[in-house]
Amino acid sequence: MKLTKRMIIRAFSYLAAAVGVLGAKDLILMNENESLSLEREYTYTRAVGDLSDELDTVSSTLEKQLYASGAEIHRDLSVKLCSDTAEAKSALAQLPNDTADLGTVNKFLSQVGDYSLSLSKKLTSGGEISDKEYKNIEQLYSVSKELCEKMRLLRESVESGETVFVPDADTRTPLLSDGYEELDEAMSGCPKLIYDGPFSDNILERTPMMTRDAEKVTRQQALTRCRMVLGIDSNDLSVIDTVSGRMPGWRFSDSKGGISCEVTEKGGYLSYFLRSRQPEASKLSTDEALQKAENFLTELGMDSLKSTYYETYSNVLTVNYAYQDLDVLCYTDLVKVSVALDNGEILGYDAKGWLVNHHKRQYRRDIISLSSAAERVSPKLTVESSQKALIPADDLSEKLCYEFRCKADNGRTALVYINAETGREEQILLLVESEFGVLTV
Repeated sequence: MKLTKRMIIRAFSYLAAAVGVLGAKDLILMNENESLSLEREYTYTRAVGDLSDELDTVSSTLEKQLYASGAEIHRDLSVKLCSDTAEAKSALAQLPNDTADLGTVNKFLSQVGDYSLSLSKKLTSGGEISDKEYKNIEQLYSVSKELCEKMRLLRESVESGETVFVPDADTRTPLLSDGYEELDEAMSGCPKLIYDGPFSDNILERTPMMTRDAEKVTRQQALTRCRMVLGIDSNDLSVIDTVSGRMPGWRFSDSKGGISCEVTEKGGYLSYFLRSRQPEASKLSTDEALQKAENFLTELGMDSLKSTYYETYSNVLTVNYAYQDLDVLCYTDLVKVSVALDNGEILGYDAKGWLVNHHKRQYRRDIISLSSAAERVSPKLTVESSQKALIPADDLSEKLCYEFRCKADNGRTALVYINAETGREEQILLLVESEFGVLTV
């Protein structure tokens, strides 16, 4: 068939129209992506500003506690600190979880909030703030000032556009996490306050047992592990960074910064993950949330864990599990799970304590009897229950103890740890039970 001039013109017209349609479609997609990027950038920038403001408030309230003298004002300030830290953690939850350094700020806020709860409980019972507790408040205030200054500089950097949130593969534009690197330095002066279960500050100090002799996995195998646990396409995850230190591995995140996870290079263990979502309501009971956490651990094949202590903040319940080794509860082998109280979604998982400390143990048989250990408990305490427990020592060794849950005459609940081998009283912890959960001081 011979092509006429009209047919050629018509063909070019169709081609031009097709190119125009495709171009318009690409332009629409580009505009949509740009709009989403700008919206995400605005959300993160606002969250940085909110977090900076809330940290300033926390610091101011801590300073007021240093100057307060009456028990009533101290109690009011302690309650306010709980509210202040909850607001700060809510702002923190809006930031992309592409770095474990955010956990440092989260830990500080939890420490301040839970320590203030313990002080409030003590003051309500007629007690007074001791010199040691004043020193703890002073140290917390000192750390808060450093954090506020770091956040102020980061806020200026973000608002000026110097620090952005989405990395560019070519220019290596810095992530928000780069602005947080120095925040961890400020935490070095923070007192060792136990806020999420006994001995939580001591369990990450040794060389990891689980990864020490494990075989290395590839980055792709690590990605597959994340996909299996998180239930998302591995194509939606990208490598944010490599992880060094005692537990080397990879850190992955999705394109929106809403999910962050870390997998060890040796063994391919999922060491933690976080979902950046702030639940707006609490619809589940504590028992229902605990069941959701237990179901999640069962799916991971971790069914020898016992729930110990928990806390509730901003419609999220975080429960701590310890390894139940026959009749010994190993507080060293710690796993944390966070559950959204609006729909039961698992928002967080931290198995670093487990990976560092879990191994097959042999216990000595020549230990003192339970009745003999009970005799070492103060006569001012009434023993309500007991069990064997493994706790960490300052020299990174482990001590087999009898844990006695006791009640004092004033109603206070205490945990007393008697060394099962020597009969020595190793530790005494006070339980604080409140609407936010159960913690120890």
